[in-house]
Amino acid sequence: MMQRLMGLDVGSVTVGVAVSDLLGYTAQPVETIRINEAKADYGFERLAELVKAYQPAKFVLGLPKHMNNDEGIRAQASRHYGDLLFEKFGIPVDYQDERLTTAQAEKILIQGHTRRENRKKYIDKLAAVLILQNYLDSHTL
Repeated sequence: MMQRLMGLDVGSVTVGVAVSDLLGYTAQPVETIRINEAKADYGFERLAELVKAYQPAKFVLGLPKHMNNDEGIRAQASRHYGDLLFEKFGIPVDYQDERLTTAQAEKILIQGHTRRENRKKYIDKLAAVLILQNYLDSHTL
């Protein structure tokens, strides 16, 4: 039996959170945590509560690569966040290429007739779902 994974879409002001089911087939949205990267406020207090509730075996962080596969400043920030996560929680961290997931999430919200002013509320946790689902799909036997 597989254990639950927690997917994170890490930005500079929010972290979208998703979790897998216990079998590792599907990803579901959890919430969006407000952070302040500039002030080193990474939302770990709330994340600790979610870790306690869901007990993930692994974190899966989106890795925002450039189209040419290079890693820029945001990818470095994502890896830094992953390092901090591992230090704080001792839970393994893996990365999933997240190119186009935010655009994909936006498209899903538009197709679902989500009003423009409401899309911001959902976009990060939906991006986290897409990151985690892509990871699950590429790691099933």
